[in-house]
Amino acid sequence: MKTGIIQQHNSADRNDNMERLAGKIKTLAGQGAELIVLQELHNTLYFCQTENVNRFDMAEPIPGPSTEYFGRLARELGVVIVTSLFERRAAGLYHNTAVVMERDGSIAGKYRKMHIPDDPAYYEKFYFTPGDIGFKPVDTSVGRLGVLVCWDQWYPEAARLMALQGAEILIYPTAIGYESSDAEDEQQRQREAWTTVQRGHAVANGLPVVAVNRVGHEPDPSGMTGGIQFWGSSFVAGPQGEILYRASGNEEDCAVTDIDLKHSEQVRRWWPFLRDRRIDMYGDILRRFIDR
Repeated sequence: MKTGIIQQHNSADRNDNMERLAGKIKTLAGQGAELIVLQELHNTLYFCQTENVNRFDMAEPIPGPSTEYFGRLARELGVVIVTSLFERRAAGLYHNTAVVMERDGSIAGKYRKMHIPDDPAYYEKFYFTPGDIGFKPVDTSVGRLGVLVCWDQWYPEAARLMALQGAEILIYPTAIGYESSDAEDEQQRQREAWTTVQRGHAVANGLPVVAVNRVGHEPDPSGMTGGIQFWGSSFVAGPQGEILYRASGNEEDCAVTDIDLKHSEQVRRWWPFLRDRRIDMYGDILRRFIDR
């Protein structure tokens, strides 16, 4: 499956962001992409650096204007697009939601981000209600997609549950970057940990992984911090964790990578982790912590 990724630096101009995405989607489709993955909350700046009730005005219903916009592109170009939107579900109820647009322009399915961070410059708990759909893959014309979002990528349980329901690929729209006060060596440790843990999900589940991050500096509107330098480095890994493509750490990028989904079956025959799981002994995983 030819998979396209778009790593973009966003501005405060929503229309500009979307128009630039549309241009890159067309470029990737022209290069043969069948599936195109966008970064987390790709229409706007990463607004979670501060807590501001007026930011809720940016949210939209699903279906809504963005699903219509990207659905039209999907239909015109004959591609499947993984989008990432600020969903207004009801008054006072909002989600960070990935929506998969089928190649006919319809909504194939959606996933509401389950793990919600609350850290300096990432005040997502203020904006997003944790997802209630569960970890359910989305069936599309290009395969069964295990779509998760950003902070979910650190949790092996999420990846495993997608794999156990037949996901053929794990997909992570992302917005993650460096804290301005961290030393250079600490910044690099964080970025490599981010890459490593997701490659681990590929290995543990015998599935390809696609992680698409934003790039560039976005200032903190409050001026309390130096803002976020998003580290880009979007990548595609195969089912043994092998890097098939890795984008720049500081520049925009869009690229097509050919993923051999059939190879996952062979890898799982070599490494039958699903066969050897001791499901009779994992009950304690449902506990917050095991006191001894």
